Amino acid sequence: MNKKALLLGLIMGIGIFRMYAQDNVVSTTKGEITFFSSAPLEDIDAKNNRVISMLNTQSLEILVRIPINQFEFQNKLMQEHFNEKYLESERYPYATFKGKMGAGTDFSKDGVYDVSAVGVLNLHGVDQKRTLTGKISISKGGIKLDTRFNITLADHKIDIPKLVFNKIAERIAVHATLNYLPFKN
Repeated sequence: MNKKALLLGLIMGIGIFRMYAQDNVVSTTKGEITFFSSAPLEDIDAKNNRVISMLNTQSLEILVRIPINQFEFQNKLMQEHFNEKYLESERYPYATFKGKMGAGTDFSKDGVYDVSAVGVLNLHGVDQKRTLTGKISISKGGIKLDTRFNITLADHKIDIPKLVFNKIAERIAVHATLNYLPFKN
């Protein structure tokens, strides 16, 4: 199944975007999200370039979908443990954020805008209401969203075995960069 068909199916299935507003929808299938964990015995970082997102510039609704098993680590054993023991990516294959941005961004005018979005972050099967902040840069019709936030593992019922608690931080720093283009069928 091609990515655009999958993306359209996702939107239709969730129902947060209205068909009449399609001209106002921008999307990406190659967004980037990274995370960093700093603990006394070890730092852990990973990157995922397979983030899918859509943003309706009229209704200000945003959807982000992250395939958990696409995070890449420098240490392959860390990657295996991340997927099998901590995030259980077979059981919980995606993390999602569905929300609505606050007003104040003029998508027709180039510039950099501070933004926030109120919504639900689902990670490891646990929904958590969140307000995420970031910046939107608009330049020559392109839209870039940049956000940084922290995730507390306990909030999403991600257990850290006592044996490795010195290697994994309880709070993880997350950075996402999404470069949007007009959505096309």
